[in-house]
Order: sequence, then C-alpha cells, then structure tokens
Amino acid sequence: MARVHLPLNALRAFESSARHLSFTLAADELNVTQAAVSQQVRGLEARLGAALFRRLPRGLALSDEGHALLPVLAESFGRMEAVVQQFDNGRFFEVLTVGVVGTFAVGWLLPRLRLFQKGCPFVDLRLMTHNNVVDLAGEGLDFAIRFGDGNWPGLKAEHLMAAPLSVLCAPSIAARIARPRDLAQQTLLRSYRTEDWPAWFAAAGAACPTVRGPVFDSSRLMVEAAMQGAGVALAPASMFERELDEGRLMRPLSTEVMTGSYWLVRLKSRKPSAAMEAFRRWLLDYIEASSIAR
Repeated sequence: MARVHLPLNALRAFESSARHLSFTLAADELNVTQAAVSQQVRGLEARLGAALFRRLPRGLALSDEGHALLPVLAESFGRMEAVVQQFDNGRFFEVLTVGVVGTFAVGWLLPRLRLFQKGCPFVDLRLMTHNNVVDLAGEGLDFAIRFGDGNWPGLKAEHLMAAPLSVLCAPSIAARIARPRDLAQQTLLRSYRTEDWPAWFAAAGAACPTVRGPVFDSSRLMVEAAMQGAGVALAPASMFERELDEGRLMRPLSTEVMTGSYWLVRLKSRKPSAAMEAFRRWLLDYIEASSIAR
C-alpha cells in the first residue's frame, strides 16, 4: 500500500474540530476562518477516502473513522506540544524529577547544585524531599536518593557514599561527654531506626542505656534539635560539615557505626533518559573525584 502524505494543517484542523465538535470553535482556537477549517477537513477526508464527521443540522458528530483517528492525533499533538514547551531561548530543556532524603539534600546536594547546573544546563531539575519512604512510580520520580542497604524490591540501586553515624550535639552538651558512658546522663534523640543507638554502643564497647528521647523521622530535624540543646543525636557527620566547621555542632566521641549508605535508585522498568544519565554520571563522577582528592 502506498504511503499517504497528509498535511499537518489538515490533521490539526480535524483534531481541533473533533474535540469541539464545531468548525467555528476550532477556527477560533486555530486563529483562522471557519471556512478554512471546513476546507482543510474536507481535503483530509478526500485524501483518506472516508468521512470523518457526520454533518448534522446543529453541529458535528464523529464517524467511526473519526473516532479511530482522534485519539491518535490528540496524543501525537500533545507529545509534540510537550516537547516544544521544553525549548526556551533557543535551547532544549529536559525535566528531571528527583526525590532526595532531606539530610542528603541539605547536607550534600544543595551546596553543590550550582556545579550541576553549570555542567548540565539542559536539565530542568525538580527536587522533592522525603523522609526515606518514597514511591517512585506513584510520585512520578525519575530518581530517588535513599539511605539504607540498597535492597529495595523493584528498584535498581547504585551506591553513592557510605554514611557512618557519629554522636553529634551542641557545644554545651559536648563539654560533659568524655566517654561513651557519659551519654547515659543525656537525652538520646532517636530516629525511626531503633537499632542505631544499640549498634553504636556495641561499636564503642559499652552498654547501651535505655533510650527514651524524642523520635524524629529526619536526621536533619534530629540534629537541629541537638544543636538547640534538646539532646544528643546519632547521624552521619559528613552531612553536617558546615555546622561542625562553624562550631554550632560538635562530635565529642570518635566512635562511629555503619548502619547504611546513600544510594541512587530508579525503577528497574524505567529506561533512563538523557537527563537521568547526565545527573547520574555527574553525581557518581563528583563523588569519586572527591574521594580521590581526600
């Protein structure tokens, strides 16, 4: 069968008329005359050899052929419009939506965000924070950065960096902590991971006291409470370098414990886009370079 070459204007005229079931409303939308729309549609029908509308005394109704053609054109024009909208000032931008656990977002990613934007200017990055509970498909995420062991069903996980937990607190409290047993006299702030404090005390070779401090769903929030004197936090010191350098936060004991790492994850069923690959490559290369520099 010979290929049928169909004029784009005629297809657009039909698609608009079919949505509105009106040549007049389609003409208003396309900024042409009603006669022009009608002529385009008739020309399309002649090329196809089929009537796409039934002309009624008070409007239009789609024929069976029109019903078959409309959803294909509507989807195609919608996809074309979505791509065209990604151009700005002569450059193409691809949207990338990343869910990031809050501690990593504030402690590592945001201070380096300018470098990513400079290196990958075509990526229109959208950041969403979460507390390590995330539904990539349900939330429409391309990637997520999570803390844990990297074993999440249905997800492909790539290791980013280790995140050993350290004792962190305000300077006024740090002055009272010289050895692990001194922590028994302090309020020990908790995360939802109940095994963290027992694991740290085991690594320190000390008995774990009863832990009854407030529970936080974010290490970032927990450390903020610690800086305000609410107690002692157990969190990855590498995510709080600025606060440690400024002296607002202190690490009174050297013992640390590994309970998880940060991972870049995506759905196994998700084919990586150019923006996804650019973000992934930048992230892994930057972390590797930083590790070598140390």
